[in-house]
Amino acid sequence: MKQSLAASIVLSLVATMFGQHINNAAQAEIVKLGKEFEEAMISNDATRIGSYLADDWIIIDPDGGIIDKVRFLSVIRSGTLVHEAMDSEDVRVRVFGTAAVVTALTSSKSKYMNREFETRERTTDVFVKRDGRWQCVITHLTKFSKQ
Repeated sequence: MKQSLAASIVLSLVATMFGQHINNAAQAEIVKLGKEFEEAMISNDATRIGSYLADDWIIIDPDGGIIDKVRFLSVIRSGTLVHEAMDSEDVRVRVFGTAAVVTALTSSKSKYMNREFETRERTTDVFVKRDGRWQCVITHLTKFSKQ
C-alpha cells in the first residue's frame, strides 16, 4: 500500500514537471511569435502578418467594433494603415493544452489615412495550436488610460 502511494506521488510529480516543461516551451514559443508579429507589423508586411492569424481571426477594437482578417489585411496592403513602431511590455502567457491566452500592454505609433496617431492598449490574444503551429484566433484591445 505504501509503495503504491509512493509510486502514485512520484508519477504525479513527474507528470506535473513534464507538463510544466511543455507549458514553458509553449510560452517561449508564443512570446517569440509575438515579437515576430510586432516586426511584421512594423514592416507592414500583410502576408507575413496574415501567417500569424487564423483564417477566422477577428480583432475587437477599443470601441467594441469587430474587424475580420480580410478587412484588416486589406487596409495594411493598401497602405491606409501603416505601423511605424510597436512595443509590448508586461507580457503574460497562460497555456491550456492547445490553447493559450496572452495579455500585454502594447504601445504603437501608426498612421491611418496619413494621419499619425499613438496608442497604448491592453491587448488580449487567444492562440490555438493547429496542425503543429500556434495561430491567433482573436485579439481584443482595451484603451489603457492609467498614467
